[in-house]
Amino acid sequence: MKFTSIKLYDKVVKQVLSEGLPEDAIPRIPLMEGNRRPEAVPADLFFELHEIAHNMLPSGCALRVGSEMELDDYGVLGLSWKTCSKGRDLFDRSVRYFNLLTNTYVFEVVDADDISKIYLHREPYRMGVARSNEATFSATVTVLQSITGKSFYPVEVSFQHAPSDNPKLYEDTFKCPVKFNQSKNYIAYLTRDLNTRTAKADESINKFLQERMDEEAGGIEISAYKLLGDIRNLLINALPGGIPSIESISEQLGLSKRSLNRRLSESGHNFRNLVSQTQREISENLLKNSNNSVGEIAFQTGFSEQSAFNRAFKRWTGLSPVEFRRTR
Repeated sequence: MKFTSIKLYDKVVKQVLSEGLPEDAIPRIPLMEGNRRPEAVPADLFFELHEIAHNMLPSGCALRVGSEMELDDYGVLGLSWKTCSKGRDLFDRSVRYFNLLTNTYVFEVVDADDISKIYLHREPYRMGVARSNEATFSATVTVLQSITGKSFYPVEVSFQHAPSDNPKLYEDTFKCPVKFNQSKNYIAYLTRDLNTRTAKADESINKFLQERMDEEAGGIEISAYKLLGDIRNLLINALPGGIPSIESISEQLGLSKRSLNRRLSESGHNFRNLVSQTQREISENLLKNSNNSVGEIAFQTGFSEQSAFNRAFKRWTGLSPVEFRRTR
């Protein structure tokens, strides 16, 4: 059975209620033992909600759902978006997350010359899937603008399904040509727009570059303790996108790879071990102090497979993640 996040389901519920859908029209979520709400709902229930909203509310409800999405509505994935370095990281991290943790979204990012297409491989086998696909691409526009602080829009959107009865709604949402009855679902951006640094990255890079200039002007190197702290912070931000290269970290610090390696060596560290130590610290903290699933923690620490995370954690602590969590 396919599932989707309870957070996304709740966001749709909130939107449709605000637009006047009667509460008794909303499908009931199957509760878990002890009447607890689940972390995920059956995908067909999610699609059914989209269909009810489409049939009972004014046109474009799915587009409005996407436009009202906020980073916090996506849980761990949304948290990871807040630390993206570039706009395109939004999609790279989404691909990793959905491949690792869900079975209802299959994304693929394809760069071709100056245009990048983000494909959503999800056939609209029922009307609710078509509406959900619209919400997904509408949310993409909103979230990308949120993390970059820039108001750029896609250059083209393609849907496999037929349009609704008001095509202008799509033009107003995407500000670009929108095609229907196509062979693929995709949203296309100028590659240079996707390579835009995020607001957080600009702030961090400017801070580190200022520190390098201060070092040169004063002739004194920043302490090894502070440098290690800066590297750990950058690693924490980068790991949801996979293990970063030493080149990418040194670039953000305003150092050459050679200088970074030298300074790590002088303090008795190396980059590979620092990555591993950071992964362990993050995973132990999250297992003790959060309710994130083991799969979500694997994502946050840079692993592409939960089994690989389980093996690494057992190597670090002698316990499986589940066993470790029981000791908290």
